[in-house]
This record gives sequence, C-alpha cells and structure tokens, in this order.
Amino acid sequence: MRTPVPGEAGAALEPVRTELLRAAHEDARALLAEADREAAEVLDAARTEERAILDAARRQGEAEGAATGRAALVQARRTARARELSVRREAYEQLRLRATERVRALRHTEGYDSVLQRLTARARRRLGADAEVIEHPDGGVVALAPGRCVDGTLDAVAARALDRLGPEAETLWAP
Repeated sequence: MRTPVPGEAGAALEPVRTELLRAAHEDARALLAEADREAAEVLDAARTEERAILDAARRQGEAEGAATGRAALVQARRTARARELSVRREAYEQLRLRATERVRALRHTEGYDSVLQRLTARARRRLGADAEVIEHPDGGVVALAPGRCVDGTLDAVAARALDRLGPEAETLWAP
C-alpha cells in the first residue's frame, strides 16, 4: 500500500521530482530514438528478406511464395514489437536506476539534514513518538515499532515517487 508523502516533505522533494522527470524525459527520448532506429533496421531487414523470399517463391509458385512472404513479415513485425517492448522495459529500469542514484545523491547536499529530519518526523507520525528511527547507510531512515516498520530510505522514496507517476511514466518514452 502506498503512503502519501506529507505536504512539507512532498514540497521539499518537488525540485528533486521535477529534475528527475526532466532527466527521465531526456533519457527516455534518447532510448526511444535508439529503439526506433533499431526497430526500423529490423523492419528494413525483414522487408528485404521478404522481397527475396517472394522472388524465390515466385519461381516455385505464387501461392507458396505469398504465404512464405506473409509469414516472414508477420515474424518480422513480431520481432520488431518484441524489441520495442524490451527497449521500453530497459528504459523504465534505467529510469528507476537513475532516479534512485539522483535521490541518493541528496546525502551529499547541504539540505540532507533537513531531509533526514522530515523523514524522521514522518516516520514518528506514522508509528508514534516511541518508534525507533535508524539512519540507513544508503540514506534516509528506517523506523521500527512493535509489529510495524516504515521504510523512509532514499531508495524507497525514489521508488514511491516513480510509482506515483503510474501510467504517466510511459509518456516518457511514448512517441
């Protein structure tokens, strides 16, 4: 279950989110351009192969050649679609990785102490004032109370930010 970020923490992270979205759009455009180029190459090669198969098939008979050509084109389209989906999946994984790296970089900024304070306060609001709050080695905090835990690590904050994008994330690499 997703937990909304309180207003003040959300506002403090807005510049990070904005930069993440800008960088993600830029990265996604580059990945999509490469995917489009690769897909075009696959389709061009498939069309060339289709023409060669059709020429040979005409010598063996129109009916057999047409069926073979259609099958080659269908296979080429499937291959191109599979490649596109693979590139989109890779783009999303790269987006997740880069977003996490950028949020982790907060640890090396002057405002990091303020981020830690807000994450700690948020965890205590959720678990109670007696919750044990521990700074995580990769940044952020983990809070524990009997039978409950709040993951306020920077990795979790980045993941939740991307999850909140939902279907909007796909617009980063849509043509």
